[in-house]
Amino acid sequence: MRIDEILKAGGPVFSFEFFPPKTAKGSESLLGTIAELKALDPSFVSVTYGAMGSNRGQVIELVQKIKNDLGVEAMAHLSCTGHTSGELEGVLDQLAGVGIENVLALRGDPPKGEEFKAVPGGFGYASDLAAMIKARGSFCIGGAAYPEIHPDAGDAETDLAHLVTKVDAGADFLITQLFFSNADYFDFVGRARAKGIGVPIVPGIMPITDVGQVKRFTAMCGAKIPADLLLALEAAEGDSEKVLQIGVDHAVGQCRELLQRGAPGVHFYTLNRSPATRRILTALR
Repeated sequence: MRIDEILKAGGPVFSFEFFPPKTAKGSESLLGTIAELKALDPSFVSVTYGAMGSNRGQVIELVQKIKNDLGVEAMAHLSCTGHTSGELEGVLDQLAGVGIENVLALRGDPPKGEEFKAVPGGFGYASDLAAMIKARGSFCIGGAAYPEIHPDAGDAETDLAHLVTKVDAGADFLITQLFFSNADYFDFVGRARAKGIGVPIVPGIMPITDVGQVKRFTAMCGAKIPADLLLALEAAEGDSEKVLQIGVDHAVGQCRELLQRGAPGVHFYTLNRSPATRRILTALR
């Protein structure tokens, strides 16, 4: 089922994001995790795309198994990085061939330490990829949004202008980068609506389970950790269960307010683990 249709059906949409493991054993373990989380009745799950498209075959295999074997709606991430337009069309053909209807169109990240550069015959922006997918007419297209500004955008107005272009090119819905202050999300949605963006904007939430890890992630994507939350996490560092509970409590509070104030659902960045997400959804329901 197309995700835009799921969103139109009403009620909060809960979804999970996973990344392809590097080994066959890891893939089996991930499918087990997703099978466990199926009991939480997710609206869909998504599978990320590796740097330079290094794991595209694995992504296709995983989304096929998630949808066809586990019976959970799946969305494949697809990025411009390292691909010509012809190669990207080939990936879309493979996805359509296994029954996948939903794609998240991304520019993608360059190799570590390098600046993004489109390959000859490729795309430089996610909006270009979205336009190509839209022209095919068979996919529901998701796009990424950044409440605290994309690291390469420079300023909020430039970032929002790029987002308008992406939606105009064909994005049917948006999922935000992780954030820890709801004020950033609501301010962003207000600015997006003022610019004429009318598609659903699903907040992306990452349950905190490890202090060092969340610091690395936020440094890479430009998200901020509220001072009081950071102090609590640092005071608990070394006690993994306490850190997990602090992260879960914060995420539950975020999700409750987001849903009460009209967010269409929540997209969880699971980091391929189920305990934190399970606790959060159990508390919400």
